[in-house]
Amino acid sequence: MAMHPLPIDDRRQRRRRRFRRIPVRTLAPNLITLLALCAGLTAIRLAFESRYALALAAIVFAAMLDGVDGRLARFLKGTSRFGAELDSLADFVNFGVAPALIVYFWGLHDLKSAGWIAAMAFAICAGLRLARFNVMSVDPERPAWAANFFVGVPAPAGAIIVLLPIYAVFLGIPRSPFLIWLTLAYTLAIAGLMVSRLPVFSGKRVGTRVPPEMVGPVVIIVVLFVALLIAYPWILLTVGTLAYLVCLPFGWLSYRGYEHRSRDSRVEAAPASATPPAPVAATVVRTSGNEERPSRLN
Repeated sequence: MAMHPLPIDDRRQRRRRRFRRIPVRTLAPNLITLLALCAGLTAIRLAFESRYALALAAIVFAAMLDGVDGRLARFLKGTSRFGAELDSLADFVNFGVAPALIVYFWGLHDLKSAGWIAAMAFAICAGLRLARFNVMSVDPERPAWAANFFVGVPAPAGAIIVLLPIYAVFLGIPRSPFLIWLTLAYTLAIAGLMVSRLPVFSGKRVGTRVPPEMVGPVVIIVVLFVALLIAYPWILLTVGTLAYLVCLPFGWLSYRGYEHRSRDSRVEAAPASATPPAPVAATVVRTSGNEERPSRLN
């Protein structure tokens, strides 16, 4: 049979269906993710040029953008599978590869192969941490209260706290061989925390709703935080890192409390569900032949 070409109007309609317009609410979070990726790549370049202050600023900027893109996508209802995959790839570069290279160029390269192994282990653990997060986020058997916790230190937080030795040097601590070896052990410890099973408080459900009377104080606190971060970056980052590390055991204790309450509620619900139903008395129907048989129960 001869193949007749489609009319021009039909071909245009098919082309329009194939290339649908992307709404801005879906595009905006992806643009922020790409901007964070540019910040992470720029941090690597700055570290290679020994401009560590600007490299750390780029990592902090990328972490701030990472905290915005997901919330913006949920607020605009512009979440997509493409955005989730792009966010994971950007996080691996920004909070796995970039911090590892910054620490290596800063001091671990003095230890040669041992320093490179530590930096590489941190980057690999960050990748494993992100892969596990993607898998666990779609686990249907996970209880609802578990959404309040991360499993292991999240990658953005790991990137910020692994740079603590550099903050300390900017505060005046001398850069000695002992500090370099301590940095190697510290880098491996943070890498282990990222792939560990330690419950870490996520804070995702905190601050989703702000009472009207608290809008002013919240705005003032945010402005003061940004001003302090610009004026005293190393002090604020050092204090924040130490406070985060100190609070890790409290997240574990809170997780255990949730587990105990969940287990107790299941134990209390089990006897109620295991109680056998009351027996139903079968009615007796007499037939004309004086035979007794139970009536059919539906």
